[in-house]
Amino acid sequence: MAFPGVDNLQDGRLLLVADDPLARAGLATLLADQPGWQVVGQYASRQDLDGAVAALDPDVVLWDLGWQPQEGLEHLADFNRGVAPEAAVPVVALLPGPEWASSAWQAGVHSLLPRNVDVQTLVAALAAARQGLWVLAPGLAPSLPFRPGGPSDEELEPLTPRELEVLQLMAEGLANKAIARELQISEHTVKFHVNAILSKLGVQSRTEAVVRATRAGLIFL
Repeated sequence: MAFPGVDNLQDGRLLLVADDPLARAGLATLLADQPGWQVVGQYASRQDLDGAVAALDPDVVLWDLGWQPQEGLEHLADFNRGVAPEAAVPVVALLPGPEWASSAWQAGVHSLLPRNVDVQTLVAALAAARQGLWVLAPGLAPSLPFRPGGPSDEELEPLTPRELEVLQLMAEGLANKAIARELQISEHTVKFHVNAILSKLGVQSRTEAVVRATRAGLIFL
């Protein structure tokens, strides 16, 4: 899936992190045929990742937390604490289930995807993360007790679950009539939700809403 405002970036440098060597090799093989990305290193979470970032200068870190993420999350939190702000690299994390989503956000990940994500969605998420966008798979969203977003985001009035659904469909370019058909609600109700979204995000247009919501981490895969 493509994201609004995300260009087809070439020659992105990707650092793979996974404690399972088979998972690392599998991800490297999966991404080898994808244009625009170069895997510059493969590491286990307990290795010197700060040194790897300094030496390899990746654009994005893809971190597979495996089926038992607890130890990996501890290393991930240490990694994010140890990287200077000016050297920070977005981390796209792969999770085995939604029960780990909250801990992963608290550990400082940039974007969250399930481990069984398809390659097209994964590549789109990597490109979005490289441009500073926050990506969250919808299946992981309900387990988050807080709104994802960077610490520099100003506080926004929370959107309701239905407003988030409408916002996602807006981001995919659907008009009100198509949104109404997709959600099986009236077009009048869609207009009501769109107006509420614009008001809560403090914007004047649908385009501005998508841009603002993307930067705040409200646009889901």
